[in-house]
Amino acid sequence: MKTAVSIPDRIFRAAEQLAARWGISRSELYAKAVDALVEKHNDQIVTSRLNEIYAPEGEDSSLDPALAEFQQRTLNKDS
Repeated sequence: MKTAVSIPDRIFRAAEQLAARWGISRSELYAKAVDALVEKHNDQIVTSRLNEIYAPEGEDSSLDPALAEFQQRTLNKDS
């Protein structure tokens, strides 16, 4: 898809140099940059949601005490 964006001259020049150094087109460079930013943002959304779920007032993620004891006994047998 074609699109037009405005960016500061300094960033444009730096991007041109990087694309040339990597031997890729400007379009490919911008696509890679936007893809990386989107992925980072998606990771932040997942982390934020997990933090909400397991916050102190949220869901308790601790192991049931009886299971923890059984697990410990099992681990001690294997040692």
